[in-house]
Amino acid sequence: QVQLVESGGGLVQAGGSLRLSCAASGRTFSIRGLGWFRQAPGKEREFVAAISWSSVNTYYADSVKGRFTISRDLAKNTMYLQMNDLKPEDTAVYSCADREGYGDWKLAASYAYWGLGTQVTVSS
Repeated sequence: QVQLVESGGGLVQAGGSLRLSCAASGRTFSIRGLGWFRQAPGKEREFVAAISWSSVNTYYADSVKGRFTISRDLAKNTMYLQMNDLKPEDTAVYSCADREGYGDWKLAASYAYWGLGTQVTVSS
């Protein structure tokens, strides 16, 4: 199993920035990539961004392109999501997930293990 722990969420004003972290432990050798998903109250979970573990390919939802940057530190088994120019519609619980197979990067079903999430609230 892979254990994932998110941190870095909080309350920020619109236009502000936050950096989320996702620390992986356990069977980290099985990780092919990590992704960020978010879920707002009353809405379905949606893909935010993902990164491959070996080749550093990155994937973004259209809604965050140009504002969010995903990165990873292999030595620390940690993934980051730098979020700039935050908007109230970015308010959600952000969760990271471990992708071990070859499915679509943007589908939650392609991910095996999930963290508990961290709350991001953007005030207007």
